[in-house]
Amino acid sequence: MNILIAGGGTGGHLFPALAIARELEKEIPGTKVTFAGTAAGIEARIVPREGYDVRFIRSEGFVGRNLRRKLRSLAKIPLSLKDSRRLLRETAPDLVIGVGGYSSGPVLMCAKLMGIPTIIHEQNSLPGLANRVLGRFVDTVAVTYHDSIKFFPGEKTYLTGNPVREEILHGDRDRGRRAFNLDKDLFTIFIFGGSSGAASINTAAGEALVYLERYRDRIQFLHQTGDRDFGSVRDAYRRREFRGAVVRFVYEMADAYAAADLIISRAGATTLAELTACGKASILVPYPYAAGNHQEVNARKLWDMGAAQVIPDRELNGKTLADHIRHLLHEPDAIGEMERVSRSLGTREAAKKVVELMKGLLKKKNRQAGETGYTACINGSEGFIS
Repeated sequence: MNILIAGGGTGGHLFPALAIARELEKEIPGTKVTFAGTAAGIEARIVPREGYDVRFIRSEGFVGRNLRRKLRSLAKIPLSLKDSRRLLRETAPDLVIGVGGYSSGPVLMCAKLMGIPTIIHEQNSLPGLANRVLGRFVDTVAVTYHDSIKFFPGEKTYLTGNPVREEILHGDRDRGRRAFNLDKDLFTIFIFGGSSGAASINTAAGEALVYLERYRDRIQFLHQTGDRDFGSVRDAYRRREFRGAVVRFVYEMADAYAAADLIISRAGATTLAELTACGKASILVPYPYAAGNHQEVNARKLWDMGAAQVIPDRELNGKTLADHIRHLLHEPDAIGEMERVSRSLGTREAAKKVVELMKGLLKKKNRQAGETGYTACINGSEGFIS
């Protein structure tokens, strides 16, 4: 069995795809999973580490780009379709699933035209333009939020939740603190802004240290910065003599979550799925330029239910962030309640549900192939008799 997973670009698209890949291997032994992405996406370095083959097509994003990059994106469409067709012929997948990202659209469209069963998974409450268009053509649509169903044909759209990698659920607090050289007795704040970091969160965290100096002996930080801000953020912690670890990228996310008492992060759908599956308390800073402002919509759902606090990016600064941290340090019961609510909202079965939909499509394909073969046999016999 060959399955092609198309998409990536960011962790929000890639990590649910990896969860689906692992579940496929468990549910359908012997399945070979290949990823299709772009050389510039996070999949280029993460997928090989996870033991999968990744193939690249030439494709770029269009929405939210300046005019020059939009023109370059349009010019690459014929190339992305050509690459996709070649990739599909070489890998001969039994099914293609798209998880979002620049490479997802061209691969899915070519797969549909070639008669290969197709499915998309939409992570966000407000689907992007590409998935809304693809939803009309693919065989099945899986969505994370009930709010998303109205954007797709109802007869082929299913609510599954957002797949979470199984290993995320098995982090170890002591192992995490050892791995990042953290003190086992200090209150630990894990800060990350997505797979590439977030400049506004990095800046605010550095500024917040001024207001948190009286807590220096009580707290420590694990901070994923991305490449660009690594040096400046590391220097900020050193100047203020705070303990912790500053890293460009965290590969051991399960242990990082387990080691943390509080999370400060963006509010991408995959991040929220992981936070709730792990039952973590969080301060969310939604990315302000997300399509349709979907990150703020997602974050406020958790805020309304009591699972998180939210700081809009436009209001984020060192003092605001420090005020939220101080409040939670003085109200440990509030953190406990946020963890309880967060855990109640998490779903751990999403990957299994998506794979069940894929298995249904494969059965349908095999059934149709059998009927076609039977018809061909009957027609051939009739021709021989006559």
